[in-house]
Amino acid sequence: MKIIHCADIHLDSAMTSHSDPESARKRRGEMLRTFERMVSYAAREGVSAILIAGDLFDAPNTRELTRNTVLHCIASNPAIAFFYLKGNHDDNNFLNGLDELGKKPCNLMLFGRNWGCYECGGVAIYGAELHGGDTAFYDGLQPDAEKINIVMLHGQISENPAGVEHGIDLKQLRGRNIDYLALGHIHVPGSGRLDDRGTYCYPGCLEGRGFDECGERGFMLLDIDEESRMITRTFVPFAGRKIVSVSADITGCMTTQEMIITAAEALSDAECDASSIVRLVLTGELDAECEKDIAYLTAAFAEKYDYFETADETRLTVDMDDYLLDQSLKGEFIRTVFGDGTLSDEDKAVIVRYGLRALAGEEAD
Repeated sequence: MKIIHCADIHLDSAMTSHSDPESARKRRGEMLRTFERMVSYAAREGVSAILIAGDLFDAPNTRELTRNTVLHCIASNPAIAFFYLKGNHDDNNFLNGLDELGKKPCNLMLFGRNWGCYECGGVAIYGAELHGGDTAFYDGLQPDAEKINIVMLHGQISENPAGVEHGIDLKQLRGRNIDYLALGHIHVPGSGRLDDRGTYCYPGCLEGRGFDECGERGFMLLDIDEESRMITRTFVPFAGRKIVSVSADITGCMTTQEMIITAAEALSDAECDASSIVRLVLTGELDAECEKDIAYLTAAFAEKYDYFETADETRLTVDMDDYLLDQSLKGEFIRTVFGDGTLSDEDKAVIVRYGLRALAGEEAD
């Protein structure tokens, strides 16, 4: 039996990391299509069930398009059982009225605040929404030792779960005949031993939404041998686009063209292509008198990737020895700035940079 374990899809996310509304709208559409592609993959590969361990949606204001598309994916694949556990971002918007209107697909299995259990082939699938870290919550979970048991939870593993919102106490889950603990909430894939019998796993998010979610994103594919009760877990990279953050040290560059050359070398070494979402992070120390145009530099790469932005984290420096004997207006200006004890060295360098550009009749960058 094959089962997909996914989580943290965050459909209809605001995509605040994108700098313009059109890019954000486009990315929301891509994320919805990735969910559709995952369901198509499941149908093609003979997957029996899809476990959605929370945060299928991002906010209560789910679009009709998104709601209808998800319902269509579920209803049009009756051979696949969908197990949906709401996360901290999910709302009842998706579920409201489905039963009353007769629109709830029969292959959509839901969990509530109390432990629920479904049979899927020879596998028992349990789940419950977290609502406290007390022992009583975990005591309601009593899987049969003779069955293959999967438990779904959405929250963060913590040594002190009582002090963490949506905290999960692994100690309370050990020794409960769990073979696979299917988790959601943490957007980076990760796994470990639960006890002698079982393992726990976060599949990470299906698609990265910002530059804090770089790298491969996808889902876990479980291959379950019901006779040996062995569960083989494989991470399947599935995101439509890779999000990449690339650092380029441009220390010593005096012109924008020199910076472009250095940045191009850093980008060529990165694992990104034309479909990637890329942030270039400029680092290092620059002379305050250097010629630097971030907008021009960004434009040099913008057409090579689906989305591209530049973050300038460079530091400006000024060598005062070069101006100690300079009798020009520039020298007097720099000595005045550096003689101000209320300013930090970084603030002094920034003021000097803009002052020198003003003296030269140039626009500020």
